[in-house]
Amino acid sequence: MKKGVYNRFWRWHFFGALFMAPLLITLTLSGIGYLFFNDVEDIAYKDLFFGNSEETYQLTIDEGISLVKHENKGFEVSKIMIMDEPYNTRLTLKSESGEEKYVFLDKHNEIVGSQNSKYTYANIMRNIHSSLFVGGTVVNYLVELAACWAIFLLFSGLYMTIKSRALKKPKKPTRRLQFKRIHALIGTIITIPMIILIFTGLPWSAFMGNFIYSVSQEHPSIGTPLLQQQPPTSNMSEIPWATRKEKAPDSTKPDPHANHGGGGKMPGMDMGNDGILVEKLMWKARDANISKPYSVVYPFSEEGAFTVSKGSNTGVTGLDVNPSEEMTAYFDQYSGELISKVGYDEYGILAKWFTWGIPLHEGHLFGWPNKIINLIVCLAFLFLIFYGFKMWLSRKRKGNLSAPPKTTSGISIGFIVLMVVLGIIMPLFGISILIVLAVEGILHLITKKQGSSDVI
Repeated sequence: MKKGVYNRFWRWHFFGALFMAPLLITLTLSGIGYLFFNDVEDIAYKDLFFGNSEETYQLTIDEGISLVKHENKGFEVSKIMIMDEPYNTRLTLKSESGEEKYVFLDKHNEIVGSQNSKYTYANIMRNIHSSLFVGGTVVNYLVELAACWAIFLLFSGLYMTIKSRALKKPKKPTRRLQFKRIHALIGTIITIPMIILIFTGLPWSAFMGNFIYSVSQEHPSIGTPLLQQQPPTSNMSEIPWATRKEKAPDSTKPDPHANHGGGGKMPGMDMGNDGILVEKLMWKARDANISKPYSVVYPFSEEGAFTVSKGSNTGVTGLDVNPSEEMTAYFDQYSGELISKVGYDEYGILAKWFTWGIPLHEGHLFGWPNKIINLIVCLAFLFLIFYGFKMWLSRKRKGNLSAPPKTTSGISIGFIVLMVVLGIIMPLFGISILIVLAVEGILHLITKKQGSSDVI
């Protein structure tokens, strides 16, 4: 029975690694690239981030926004990143066709330059890492499935290492045993760090991420705080993970005949309303003790509110803050008055966990040491895959897959419990296991019918 359990782990470990390795290598390399996106972008986009326009006339932020709109016909301003020095202010513009660009304003609020958001270094790395730069539900699920199988590969590898005593130095070392020992040693060392790295990235995933967020919303005591809001209609990527799907509260639409100081149409909107100026909103933010850096998301209806937030996982160079500083505030778009504000202290334990976990995963929770640790773990994982294939090739017979032998022995309770637990924690993995069992069952019936004990 024990040999049967080992062979079953070995077989599933082998096929799981064989099919998932290309994805895991891609995810690891893109993850390494994303670790240093701040550092790369500081250099690559130095002129945009820190440079000045040739114009030196001092404009207000609203005049700068109006200038941006005038020079970018067909686009509307949807977000503003109010950065701390020495970074320039960044505006996000969107067109009706869905095209998005970033425009940068210097300290005089004059235009420095622009870039296509789709092809910035950070967005390319993030899109490869999360959706292979292809996107779509199927691809997103495939990426998440690879991460889930990586968890199984680590657990099953650790089990086989212990059972086979692979870390013990062999009396007669062969190339295969040497590769096996190196593979086992690396796997044992990085199992816990790698599992932490994977699980702290799953809140962004398509299937499990939505499930985690739903639980967080449905149970405020452990998740996100309740707010009386209406659904936002824009991409809230710069808003903290804990509140990005929360509803934005309504503004109180004023009497059109009243005098509402702040004057003029709100930049980025074309609804004929008298919204406050962004400069006044920034004053209101200061009054609410909201310091730079923060992002401003425009309301997209006459009843909507300005969303002002500080996030620890924005994906924007120069915008991230410490998790304990996270907050999301809503301001009336007409009066500029603070409607509601929710901060890190109001998060439940689940939201707090992922508010710290995501920056840890991205490598900027505690500066350069975080990046270096993540880099070492990622490189070790790539070496783990490399030596796994070396071990397989060293025993592979020409013209044969040389897969681990099938086992006809019964399935142990421990094996079933592990699969059920992993399947519950990672639903996509559970679904894939059911598919694997179905395939194995079909193959078993075929081989039985053919009178063969092995189809490989």
